[in-house]
This record gives sequence, C-alpha cells and structure tokens, in this order.
Amino acid sequence: MSANVNLDETLSNEGRQHLDLSGYRVTDTNAGYFDVDARMALLEQTDNTMLLQLSDQYSMGPSCRQKTSSQPITTRGAIPGFYPSPAAWEQATRPLFAFEDSVSDLAGAFVASGDIYYGECLVHYLYRWAEAEALTDFVYDPAQPQAWFASESMLFAAAMAYSIVRPSIDSLEEEQSVIEQWLQRLAQEHSAVPGVAQQSCCNNHLYRRALYASMIGVLVEDDDLFRFGVGAIYSALHDMTEEGALPLEVNRGRRAIHYQNYALSYLIPNMQIIHRQGYDIFDLEVADSTIHEGVDYLFQILDDPEALGNYAPREQYTGFLRDPQYFTWMEMYLSHFDHEDMESLLSRMRPTYSRSAGGPVTLYFMDPDAQEHFYMDEQRQETDAFHGLDN
Repeated sequence: MSANVNLDETLSNEGRQHLDLSGYRVTDTNAGYFDVDARMALLEQTDNTMLLQLSDQYSMGPSCRQKTSSQPITTRGAIPGFYPSPAAWEQATRPLFAFEDSVSDLAGAFVASGDIYYGECLVHYLYRWAEAEALTDFVYDPAQPQAWFASESMLFAAAMAYSIVRPSIDSLEEEQSVIEQWLQRLAQEHSAVPGVAQQSCCNNHLYRRALYASMIGVLVEDDDLFRFGVGAIYSALHDMTEEGALPLEVNRGRRAIHYQNYALSYLIPNMQIIHRQGYDIFDLEVADSTIHEGVDYLFQILDDPEALGNYAPREQYTGFLRDPQYFTWMEMYLSHFDHEDMESLLSRMRPTYSRSAGGPVTLYFMDPDAQEHFYMDEQRQETDAFHGLDN
C-alpha cells in the first residue's frame, strides 16, 4: 500500500447511503446513452471513410436465427479468478462474453443499417434470456466473486444495447415488459450486495454496478437504481486525490495505470447516461475534485510513470495498451470536450469497440472531422501512442 494513499478516507457504503441525491430522477426513459436518431441520420449523410467502413461492416449483421437459438445461462457455475488462472477464467467466461458480443453487435447492426429487423432480433434474443430467468442464480460468494463480477458487464451490455433499439420497437410490448422486469430484478438483487470494504464495495466494481444501475434505472424509470448510479460518481470524486488519482485504483501496484484507466472506462459511460437525463454531471465538483482531474492524471502517468510518485512502482503493466476496448470511454469524453493528448492517442486505437460498455463506440460517437482513416502501422501503434511506457 502506498504511503500516499489513505484508504480510510475513501467513501464507504454507509457514507454513500447518506448522500442527498433526491434531486436526481429519471426524466426520459428513451434517452439511452446517445441520440440514436441523430446518429443514424449523420451516418446516412457522412462521407467520412472510417465511419462508412464501419457502417458497411455492421450493416452485415449477425444471423438472428443463430443468436436466438443459443441457450441462456441458467446455472450458476463457478468462475476462477482472472489473475491466478487466466486461461481457466477465459474458458469459463467465453459464453458470457458471447452474450455481450451478441447484444452489442445486434444493436450496432440496427444503427448502421437502419433495419428494424436487427432491433426486433435483439428483443427476441433478450426475451429468451428473460423468460428463462437467466443469470438469477449468480449468487454472490465472497470466496469466489468472479461470477458476481461477470454478471455486472452482462447487465450493462444488455441494458445499453436494448436502450438503442427500444424506442423504435412498437409491436413487441409483451416481450419488452418481460425483458424490463428481468433487468430491473437482476439490477436490484445484484446491486444490493455491498462487496468487500475498501475493495469491491467502492472501487471499479462499484462503478461497473453503477453503470448498469443508471442504464436500467432509466429504462424502467426506477429513481432508486438511477440514484445508485449517480452515487458512484459522487463516491469517485470524493475519493479522488488532489492530483486526480483514484486511490482504490492506483493502489494496485504494477497495474496502477491500468486501473486508473479501467475505472474511467465505466465512470465516463455512466456520466454520459446521466448527462442524457439532463444533468450537468461532467461539471460536478465534489470535495474540490472533478472528473477532468482524473482524466488529466491518467495522461500524466501514461506519459511518465514517474508521476505516480509514491503511489505505485514505475515498472507498470502495459498489456492493456494493445486493446482498444479500454479506450471507448475516450470517444464519449471527446464528444463533449477537447483534449489534444486524448485525441492523439485515440487516433491510433480507432475503431474502438467494447463488447459490454457501449459496443461499437466509434461508430456511435466519433466526430466525422476527427479522423478519416484507420491507423495501419501496428508495429508503431503502441510506441507512438504510449511513448512514456517502455516496460
């Protein structure tokens, strides 16, 4: 533990319960996390080469018959921890990731093609899972929490994808009612588990739970779930150091930089959902901290790990730098704010895709003036974009 990180000062579950969030409520159940109609109109008119290629790629959507014939996961199943057993973890989570890819790809196909067939297919797909009461046996076990962790991303993958197509569906009311009740029940049960003090209660796993809570809260007009999502933003800003570090993330030793970024991967999409409900959440200041300081601190330590000071070792894990899914949040951030270093980094990572936290986010968010072509030199991609990390 770093001498500069005082975990006793982070906001506990109990402290979060005392936040007055009564001013936050769901205002538009169809707002989703971006303006789908406006984006589809832009994609029809754009001459941006990258967006056109992505539109063509996603327009050739997956087979609906194949997707809807897959079997929902109705048994609990143990999942080994990632760090001690990465190969076993990958094998156990493969069907879970297949679910996340399926819902994200169907939503992407709908946006790219404008074909309601893909939107209705997504509803039919989720209905099969809801009718089978899938995921309801993912009971929390403190000794083996991976199944609980895995269900987090399945929930926000489903909710974010569904939010894209729902406003356009007008003939599947019964199926949609079953889906929404299923999502709400799962979100309520899952978020009721407090997690481990000074760990999963309040770190990136809180931000992950908050992401599905905000999105599902919006979909079903559940103000309590929505406020749970908002509360995680307050918690993160409360905990943030003067430099912008998230103490429960930079406390991860050689993975300090990875987890500072990982936390932002869920905080920013959550803020985007809250913003779509009409709140100036990106300007929120708590204990003299804003999200922008956390973003700037990430780029400071990306460029120079020495800036971690006493928080963590200089020899930082850099494997995440080769995976575009960890940078989708930046596309959302840049839709609101200018950030030269972020734009430079993202230009080397596009197109970004997250199977759970947003799908083909470049397709949904990139400004057509930002970039025309893919960055093709894979050998230089990492060294050019992350020259401060040479480990």
